Amino acid sequence: MSVIYILLSVSIVVAVIFFVAFIVAVRNGQYDDSYTPSVRMLFEDELVKKQQKPSIKSNKTN
Repeated sequence: MSVIYILLSVSIVVAVIFFVAFIVAVRNGQYDDSYTPSVRMLFEDELVKKQQKPSIKSNKTN
């Protein structure tokens, strides 16, 4: 039964260490994306072309 307490305490310590590392990384700007906004305008036309539906033109004669 004492092994459960040891494993539980070790897992909580490891979880806290990972959480602190994540918070430090977020505060230091590790997850800031500075590259994508600069190239987004280059690929915008491709996204618009894929989203447009082909229009069907009908030839009506009067």
